[in-house]
Amino acid sequence: VQLQASGGGLVQPGGSLRLSCAVSGFTSSDYYTIAWFRQAPGKEREGVSYIDDSTKFYTGSVKGRFTISRDNAKNTVYLQMNSVKPDDTAVYYCAARRGLRLISSVWGQQELYDYWGQGTLVTVSS
Repeated sequence: VQLQASGGGLVQPGGSLRLSCAVSGFTSSDYYTIAWFRQAPGKEREGVSYIDDSTKFYTGSVKGRFTISRDNAKNTVYLQMNSVKPDDTAVYYCAARRGLRLISSVWGQQELYDYWGQGTLVTVSS
């Protein structure tokens, strides 16, 4: 299984950016869920958003600004980032979990994910 994150770059405060996570290696019978995490300089990695076939979760600081979506035909998960702030500056990682979907209280726990992408840097600055 491989995850390829892309779409990062430099964006001005208030601007928008869309990250993509291309997933390969799962078979059609596999059930998996995807989450986006981020790690800002000097900070721990944190969960940003999660998606399975029926549920989406967001961390509080991005609710109403970020939207996660999934295109199963393309095996790709997106993170649309709107109204970005300097505090959104971080390396963004996508992660995949094989098996059962997660509930709201645990989706942000890194150890629950089996596969990780390489990360894409998002810098919010004027």
